[in-house]
Amino acid sequence: MTEIKGDVDEGFGAIADAFAANFRDHGDVGAGFCLYVDGRAVVDITGGVADRSTGRPYDETTLQLVFSTTKGAVAIAAAMLHQAGRLDYDAPVAQYWPEFEAEGKGGLTVGQMMSHQGGLISVDDPPSLEEVLRVDPIVEALAGQAPLWEPDGSHGYHALTYGWLVAEVVRRITGQRLGDWFQENVARPLDLDFWIGLPEAEEPRVSPLLGSPVPDDPAVIEMMLAVMGPGTLGGRALSLDGTFSFTGDDNVFNTREVHASEIPAANGITTAASLARLYAATIGEVDGVRLFDDATRERTTTAVTSGSDRCLVMETKFGMGFMCPDGILPLSGPNSFGHAGAGGSIGFADPDLGIGYGYVMNQMSGSLVGDPRTQGLTDAVKACVS
Repeated sequence: MTEIKGDVDEGFGAIADAFAANFRDHGDVGAGFCLYVDGRAVVDITGGVADRSTGRPYDETTLQLVFSTTKGAVAIAAAMLHQAGRLDYDAPVAQYWPEFEAEGKGGLTVGQMMSHQGGLISVDDPPSLEEVLRVDPIVEALAGQAPLWEPDGSHGYHALTYGWLVAEVVRRITGQRLGDWFQENVARPLDLDFWIGLPEAEEPRVSPLLGSPVPDDPAVIEMMLAVMGPGTLGGRALSLDGTFSFTGDDNVFNTREVHASEIPAANGITTAASLARLYAATIGEVDGVRLFDDATRERTTTAVTSGSDRCLVMETKFGMGFMCPDGILPLSGPNSFGHAGAGGSIGFADPDLGIGYGYVMNQMSGSLVGDPRTQGLTDAVKACVS
Protein backbone atom coordinates (compact mmCIF):
# COMPACT_ATOMS: atom_id res chain seq x y z
CA MET A 1 0.00 0.00 0.00
CA THR A 2 1.32 3.45 -0.94
CA GLU A 3 1.96 5.71 2.03
CA ILE A 4 0.12 9.04 1.75
CA LYS A 5 1.83 11.96 3.47
CA GLY A 6 0.73 15.50 4.19
CA ASP A 7 -2.14 17.39 5.77
CA VAL A 8 -5.87 16.73 5.54
CA ASP A 9 -8.32 18.88 7.48
CA GLU A 10 -11.24 17.30 9.29
CA GLY A 11 -14.11 16.67 6.92
CA PHE A 12 -11.90 16.17 3.86
CA GLY A 13 -10.83 12.58 4.40
CA ALA A 14 -12.76 11.38 1.35
CA ILE A 15 -10.29 13.29 -0.84
CA ALA A 16 -7.32 11.49 0.72
CA ASP A 17 -9.18 8.21 0.15
CA ALA A 18 -9.70 9.05 -3.53
CA PHE A 19 -6.02 9.97 -3.82
CA ALA A 20 -4.98 6.64 -2.28
CA ALA A 21 -7.34 4.83 -4.66
CA ASN A 22 -5.44 6.31 -7.61
CA PHE A 23 -2.37 4.31 -6.57
CA ARG A 24 -4.33 1.17 -5.78
CA ASP A 25 -6.70 1.16 -8.75
CA HIS A 26 -5.50 3.56 -11.44
CA GLY A 27 -1.75 3.11 -11.75
CA ASP A 28 -0.38 6.25 -10.11
CA VAL A 29 3.34 5.95 -9.30
CA GLY A 30 4.14 9.35 -7.77
CA ALA A 31 1.66 12.20 -7.37
CA GLY A 32 0.51 15.20 -5.39
CA PHE A 33 -2.86 16.77 -4.72
CA CYS A 34 -3.83 20.03 -3.05
CA LEU A 35 -7.11 21.80 -2.42
CA TYR A 36 -7.64 25.36 -1.21
CA VAL A 37 -11.02 26.44 0.13
CA ASP A 38 -11.68 30.14 0.68
CA GLY A 39 -7.98 30.97 0.43
CA ARG A 40 -6.69 28.26 2.78
CA ALA A 41 -5.15 24.84 2.09
CA VAL A 42 -7.39 22.10 3.50
CA VAL A 43 -5.73 19.15 1.72
CA ASP A 44 -2.05 18.99 0.75
CA ILE A 45 -0.85 15.43 0.16
CA THR A 46 1.73 13.45 -1.79
CA GLY A 47 2.53 9.79 -2.26
CA GLY A 48 4.55 7.23 -4.15
CA VAL A 49 7.90 7.32 -5.86
CA ALA A 50 9.41 10.35 -7.62
CA ASP A 51 12.24 8.51 -9.34
CA ARG A 52 12.13 4.77 -9.90
CA SER A 53 15.84 4.60 -10.66
CA THR A 54 16.78 5.85 -7.18
CA GLY A 55 13.65 5.12 -5.14
CA ARG A 56 13.39 8.81 -4.19
CA PRO A 57 9.99 9.38 -2.57
CA TYR A 58 7.45 11.74 -4.05
CA ASP A 59 7.05 14.41 -1.37
CA GLU A 60 6.23 18.09 -0.90
CA THR A 61 9.61 19.10 -2.37
CA THR A 62 9.12 17.17 -5.64
CA LEU A 63 8.67 19.18 -8.83
CA GLN A 64 6.70 17.97 -11.84
CA LEU A 65 6.53 19.02 -15.48
CA VAL A 66 2.82 19.53 -16.20
CA PHE A 67 2.57 19.99 -20.00
CA SER A 68 -0.47 22.09 -20.98
CA THR A 69 -1.46 22.81 -17.40
CA THR A 70 1.20 25.50 -17.97
CA LYS A 71 -1.23 27.29 -20.30
CA GLY A 72 -3.34 28.32 -17.32
CA ALA A 73 -0.39 30.18 -15.82
CA VAL A 74 0.15 31.94 -19.16
CA ALA A 75 -3.53 32.91 -19.29
CA ILE A 76 -3.26 34.29 -15.75
CA ALA A 77 -0.28 36.44 -16.75
CA ALA A 78 -2.14 37.84 -19.76
CA ALA A 79 -5.26 38.48 -17.67
CA MET A 80 -3.24 40.45 -15.13
CA LEU A 81 -1.87 42.66 -17.91
CA HIS A 82 -5.42 43.10 -19.21
CA GLN A 83 -6.57 44.05 -15.71
CA ALA A 84 -3.79 46.62 -15.51
CA GLY A 85 -4.94 48.19 -18.79
CA ARG A 86 -1.84 47.10 -20.69
CA LEU A 87 -3.36 44.36 -22.86
CA ASP A 88 -6.56 44.70 -24.89
CA TYR A 89 -8.04 41.36 -25.96
CA ASP A 90 -9.92 43.12 -28.77
CA ALA A 91 -6.78 44.74 -30.22
CA PRO A 92 -4.89 43.22 -33.15
CA VAL A 93 -1.88 41.16 -32.11
CA ALA A 94 0.15 43.30 -34.52
CA GLN A 95 -0.54 46.36 -32.37
CA TYR A 96 1.90 44.89 -29.85
CA TRP A 97 4.00 42.77 -32.23
CA PRO A 98 4.25 44.54 -35.61
CA GLU A 99 6.05 41.69 -37.39
CA PHE A 100 3.02 39.50 -36.76
CA GLU A 101 1.10 41.40 -39.45
CA ALA A 102 2.80 39.33 -42.19
CA GLU A 103 0.81 36.88 -44.35
CA GLY A 104 -2.56 38.50 -43.81
CA LYS A 105 -2.61 38.31 -40.00
CA GLY A 106 -2.99 42.05 -39.40
CA GLY A 107 -6.60 41.77 -38.26
CA LEU A 108 -6.16 38.78 -35.93
CA THR A 109 -6.98 39.88 -32.39
CA VAL A 110 -5.33 38.92 -29.13
CA GLY A 111 -8.62 37.35 -28.04
CA GLN A 112 -8.81 35.19 -31.15
CA MET A 113 -5.23 34.07 -30.63
CA MET A 114 -5.78 33.27 -26.96
CA SER A 115 -8.92 31.25 -27.67
CA HIS A 116 -7.22 29.08 -30.30
CA GLN A 117 -8.96 30.66 -33.30
CA GLY A 118 -5.85 31.96 -35.09
CA GLY A 119 -4.98 28.97 -37.28
CA LEU A 120 -1.33 29.00 -36.20
CA ILE A 121 -1.06 25.49 -34.78
CA SER A 122 2.34 24.92 -36.42
CA VAL A 123 4.66 26.43 -39.02
CA ASP A 124 5.29 25.15 -42.53
CA ASP A 125 9.02 24.71 -42.04
CA PRO A 126 9.62 24.22 -38.31
CA PRO A 127 13.02 25.11 -36.88
CA SER A 128 15.06 22.26 -35.44
CA LEU A 129 14.50 21.30 -31.81
CA GLU A 130 17.77 22.99 -30.88
CA GLU A 131 16.58 26.21 -32.52
CA VAL A 132 13.13 26.00 -30.98
CA LEU A 133 14.67 25.73 -27.53
CA ARG A 134 16.42 29.06 -28.18
CA VAL A 135 12.86 30.50 -28.52
CA ASP A 136 13.54 33.38 -30.94
CA PRO A 137 13.60 31.17 -34.09
CA ILE A 138 10.13 29.73 -33.45
CA VAL A 139 8.75 33.16 -32.54
CA GLU A 140 10.10 34.58 -35.80
CA ALA A 141 8.69 31.62 -37.75
CA LEU A 142 5.24 32.16 -36.24
CA ALA A 143 5.34 35.86 -37.12
CA GLY A 144 5.96 34.95 -40.75
CA GLN A 145 3.50 32.06 -40.95
CA ALA A 146 0.23 32.23 -42.87
CA PRO A 147 -2.78 30.93 -40.89
CA LEU A 148 -3.75 27.35 -41.71
CA TRP A 149 -7.41 28.40 -41.75
CA GLU A 150 -9.26 31.67 -42.11
CA PRO A 151 -10.51 33.33 -38.89
CA ASP A 152 -14.10 32.19 -39.35
CA GLY A 153 -15.03 31.62 -35.70
CA SER A 154 -13.84 28.02 -35.65
CA HIS A 155 -11.04 26.98 -33.33
CA GLY A 156 -8.32 24.36 -33.08
CA TYR A 157 -6.11 23.62 -30.11
CA HIS A 158 -2.71 25.34 -30.43
CA ALA A 159 -1.00 22.71 -28.30
CA LEU A 160 2.53 24.15 -28.46
CA THR A 161 2.37 27.42 -30.38
CA TYR A 162 -0.13 29.05 -27.99
CA GLY A 163 2.62 29.61 -25.44
CA TRP A 164 5.13 31.30 -27.73
CA LEU A 165 2.42 33.46 -29.30
CA VAL A 166 1.12 34.79 -25.98
CA ALA A 167 4.60 35.04 -24.47
CA GLU A 168 5.81 37.25 -27.31
CA VAL A 169 2.91 39.65 -26.78
CA VAL A 170 3.77 39.73 -23.08
CA ARG A 171 7.42 40.42 -23.94
CA ARG A 172 6.50 43.25 -26.30
CA ILE A 173 4.35 44.87 -23.58
CA THR A 174 6.62 44.32 -20.56
CA GLY A 175 10.12 43.93 -22.00
CA GLN A 176 10.45 40.65 -20.09
CA ARG A 177 10.31 37.00 -21.05
CA LEU A 178 7.07 35.52 -19.82
CA GLY A 179 8.81 33.17 -17.41
CA ASP A 180 10.63 36.08 -15.78
CA TRP A 181 7.48 38.22 -15.60
CA PHE A 182 5.55 35.33 -14.05
CA GLN A 183 8.23 34.82 -11.41
CA GLU A 184 8.32 38.48 -10.49
CA ASN A 185 4.59 39.19 -10.49
CA VAL A 186 2.96 35.88 -9.57
CA ALA A 187 5.26 33.15 -8.26
CA ARG A 188 7.26 35.22 -5.77
CA PRO A 189 4.35 37.21 -4.31
CA LEU A 190 2.45 33.95 -3.77
CA ASP A 191 5.55 31.95 -2.74
CA LEU A 192 4.99 29.37 -5.49
CA ASP A 193 7.24 26.62 -6.75
CA PHE A 194 6.37 27.26 -10.39
CA TRP A 195 8.78 27.93 -13.23
CA ILE A 196 8.49 28.33 -16.99
CA GLY A 197 12.19 27.89 -17.64
CA LEU A 198 13.60 25.96 -14.68
CA PRO A 199 16.78 27.18 -12.94
CA GLU A 200 19.50 24.53 -12.94
CA ALA A 201 19.64 24.56 -9.15
CA GLU A 202 16.08 23.19 -9.01
CA GLU A 203 16.67 20.35 -11.49
CA PRO A 204 17.40 17.62 -8.86
CA ARG A 205 13.88 18.05 -7.48
CA VAL A 206 12.15 17.13 -10.76
CA SER A 207 10.34 13.79 -11.03
CA PRO A 208 10.85 12.16 -14.45
CA LEU A 209 7.70 11.54 -16.45
CA LEU A 210 6.70 7.94 -17.14
CA GLY A 211 5.18 7.27 -20.55
CA SER A 212 1.54 6.37 -20.89
CA PRO A 213 0.64 2.70 -21.40
CA VAL A 214 0.25 1.64 -25.03
CA PRO A 215 -3.48 1.16 -25.71
CA ASP A 216 -4.69 -2.23 -26.94
CA ASP A 217 -8.36 -1.34 -27.47
CA PRO A 218 -8.97 -0.95 -31.24
CA ALA A 219 -11.58 1.75 -30.61
CA VAL A 220 -9.11 3.78 -28.53
CA ILE A 221 -6.39 3.36 -31.14
CA GLU A 222 -8.80 4.47 -33.87
CA MET A 223 -9.74 7.56 -31.84
CA MET A 224 -6.11 8.46 -31.19
CA LEU A 225 -5.24 8.15 -34.88
CA ALA A 226 -8.20 10.35 -35.78
CA VAL A 227 -6.98 13.04 -33.38
CA MET A 228 -3.21 12.88 -33.70
CA GLY A 229 -2.35 10.48 -36.50
CA PRO A 230 -0.08 11.32 -39.45
CA GLY A 231 -1.28 14.29 -41.46
CA THR A 232 -3.94 15.38 -38.95
CA LEU A 233 -4.13 18.90 -37.61
CA GLY A 234 -3.93 17.45 -34.11
CA GLY A 235 -0.74 15.59 -34.92
CA ARG A 236 0.80 18.75 -36.35
CA ALA A 237 -0.24 20.83 -33.35
CA LEU A 238 0.85 18.38 -30.65
CA SER A 239 4.31 17.75 -32.09
CA LEU A 240 5.06 20.96 -34.03
CA ASP A 241 5.16 18.82 -37.14
CA GLY A 242 7.39 16.19 -35.56
CA THR A 243 9.79 18.52 -33.73
CA PHE A 244 8.65 17.25 -30.32
CA SER A 245 7.84 13.80 -29.04
CA PHE A 246 6.60 13.11 -25.52
CA THR A 247 5.92 9.40 -25.69
CA GLY A 248 7.96 6.80 -23.85
CA ASP A 249 9.95 7.08 -20.63
CA ASP A 250 12.92 8.67 -22.43
CA ASN A 251 10.89 11.51 -23.94
CA VAL A 252 12.50 14.85 -24.65
CA PHE A 253 10.45 16.55 -21.94
CA ASN A 254 12.56 14.74 -19.35
CA THR A 255 15.73 16.53 -20.51
CA ARG A 256 17.50 19.45 -18.86
CA GLU A 257 17.52 21.31 -22.20
CA VAL A 258 13.71 21.32 -22.40
CA HIS A 259 13.31 22.17 -18.73
CA ALA A 260 15.61 25.18 -19.10
CA SER A 261 13.92 26.60 -22.19
CA GLU A 262 10.73 28.63 -22.36
CA ILE A 263 7.89 26.56 -23.83
CA PRO A 264 4.99 28.38 -22.20
CA ALA A 265 2.37 25.98 -23.52
CA ALA A 266 4.03 22.86 -22.21
CA ASN A 267 7.10 23.02 -19.93
CA GLY A 268 5.86 24.55 -16.70
CA ILE A 269 7.35 22.77 -13.70
CA THR A 270 5.52 23.02 -10.40
CA THR A 271 3.77 21.22 -7.55
CA ALA A 272 0.13 20.46 -6.78
CA ALA A 273 0.29 22.85 -3.82
CA SER A 274 1.48 25.71 -6.02
CA LEU A 275 -1.19 25.02 -8.65
CA ALA A 276 -3.97 25.06 -6.09
CA ARG A 277 -2.59 28.20 -4.44
CA LEU A 278 -2.23 29.93 -7.82
CA TYR A 279 -5.85 29.29 -8.77
CA ALA A 280 -7.14 30.13 -5.30
CA ALA A 281 -5.62 33.58 -5.73
CA THR A 282 -7.63 34.16 -8.92
CA ILE A 283 -10.93 34.01 -7.02
CA GLY A 284 -10.01 35.46 -3.62
CA GLU A 285 -7.19 36.49 -1.31
CA VAL A 286 -4.40 34.09 -0.40
CA ASP A 287 -2.25 35.49 2.39
CA GLY A 288 -3.07 39.00 1.24
CA VAL A 289 -2.52 38.38 -2.48
CA ARG A 290 -5.37 38.43 -5.01
CA LEU A 291 -4.59 38.20 -8.73
CA PHE A 292 -7.98 38.97 -10.36
CA ASP A 293 -10.86 41.25 -9.59
CA ASP A 294 -14.32 39.90 -10.36
CA ALA A 295 -14.59 41.74 -13.69
CA THR A 296 -11.31 40.29 -14.92
CA ARG A 297 -12.31 36.79 -13.90
CA GLU A 298 -15.64 37.13 -15.69
CA ARG A 299 -14.04 38.53 -18.85
CA THR A 300 -11.28 35.98 -19.13
CA THR A 301 -13.06 32.80 -18.08
CA THR A 302 -16.27 33.10 -20.12
CA ALA A 303 -16.23 30.69 -23.04
CA VAL A 304 -15.92 32.32 -26.47
CA THR A 305 -15.61 29.14 -28.54
CA SER A 306 -18.04 26.33 -29.12
CA GLY A 307 -18.40 23.31 -31.34
CA SER A 308 -15.89 20.83 -32.66
CA ASP A 309 -12.20 21.58 -32.21
CA ARG A 310 -10.34 21.35 -35.55
CA CYS A 311 -7.37 19.67 -33.85
CA LEU A 312 -8.88 17.61 -31.02
CA VAL A 313 -11.89 16.51 -33.13
CA MET A 314 -14.36 16.95 -30.28
CA GLU A 315 -16.05 19.86 -28.56
CA THR A 316 -13.81 22.15 -26.54
CA LYS A 317 -14.58 25.49 -24.92
CA PHE A 318 -12.05 28.23 -24.28
CA GLY A 319 -12.09 31.67 -22.75
CA MET A 320 -9.01 33.88 -22.86
CA GLY A 321 -6.62 30.95 -22.65
CA PHE A 322 -8.55 29.09 -19.98
CA MET A 323 -10.37 25.82 -20.57
CA CYS A 324 -14.03 26.03 -19.65
CA PRO A 325 -16.23 23.09 -18.64
CA ASP A 326 -17.06 20.82 -21.61
CA GLY A 327 -17.30 17.18 -22.55
CA ILE A 328 -13.55 16.68 -22.27
CA LEU A 329 -13.02 18.68 -19.10
CA PRO A 330 -16.10 18.74 -16.86
CA LEU A 331 -14.24 20.40 -13.93
CA SER A 332 -16.36 20.96 -10.82
CA GLY A 333 -19.13 23.28 -11.96
CA PRO A 334 -20.41 25.60 -14.69
CA ASN A 335 -18.24 28.56 -13.69
CA SER A 336 -15.03 26.67 -13.01
CA PHE A 337 -11.98 27.39 -15.18
CA GLY A 338 -8.40 26.24 -15.53
CA HIS A 339 -6.29 23.97 -17.69
CA ALA A 340 -5.35 20.31 -17.93
CA GLY A 341 -2.13 18.84 -19.27
CA ALA A 342 -1.18 15.79 -21.29
CA GLY A 343 -1.01 12.71 -19.12
CA GLY A 344 -3.38 13.93 -16.42
CA SER A 345 -2.19 16.99 -14.49
CA ILE A 346 -4.69 19.77 -13.88
CA GLY A 347 -5.17 23.06 -12.08
CA PHE A 348 -8.42 24.98 -11.80
CA ALA A 349 -10.60 27.26 -9.72
CA ASP A 350 -14.32 27.23 -9.02
CA PRO A 351 -15.63 30.55 -7.69
CA ASP A 352 -18.96 28.99 -6.74
CA LEU A 353 -17.28 26.46 -4.46
CA GLY A 354 -14.45 28.83 -3.47
CA ILE A 355 -11.78 26.30 -4.41
CA GLY A 356 -8.35 26.18 -5.99
CA TYR A 357 -7.40 22.66 -7.13
CA GLY A 358 -4.09 21.12 -8.16
CA TYR A 359 -3.12 17.58 -9.18
CA VAL A 360 0.25 16.51 -10.60
CA MET A 361 1.71 13.09 -11.32
CA ASN A 362 4.63 11.38 -13.04
CA GLN A 363 2.70 8.47 -14.57
CA MET A 364 1.06 9.70 -17.74
CA SER A 365 -2.35 8.38 -18.67
CA GLY A 366 -3.14 7.45 -22.24
CA SER A 367 -6.76 8.56 -21.92
CA LEU A 368 -7.97 11.34 -24.19
CA VAL A 369 -11.18 11.84 -22.24
CA GLY A 370 -12.15 11.25 -18.62
CA ASP A 371 -9.05 10.40 -16.57
CA PRO A 372 -10.42 8.34 -13.65
CA ARG A 373 -7.78 9.74 -11.30
CA THR A 374 -8.93 13.35 -11.52
CA GLN A 375 -12.58 12.37 -11.86
CA GLY A 376 -12.41 10.51 -8.55
CA LEU A 377 -10.66 13.40 -6.86
CA THR A 378 -13.12 15.94 -8.24
CA ASP A 379 -16.10 13.85 -7.15
CA ALA A 380 -14.64 13.69 -3.65
CA VAL A 381 -13.95 17.42 -3.58
CA LYS A 382 -17.53 18.22 -4.56
CA ALA A 383 -18.87 15.83 -1.93
CA CYS A 384 -16.74 17.50 0.78
CA VAL A 385 -17.27 21.14 -0.25
CA SER A 386 -20.75 21.37 -1.77
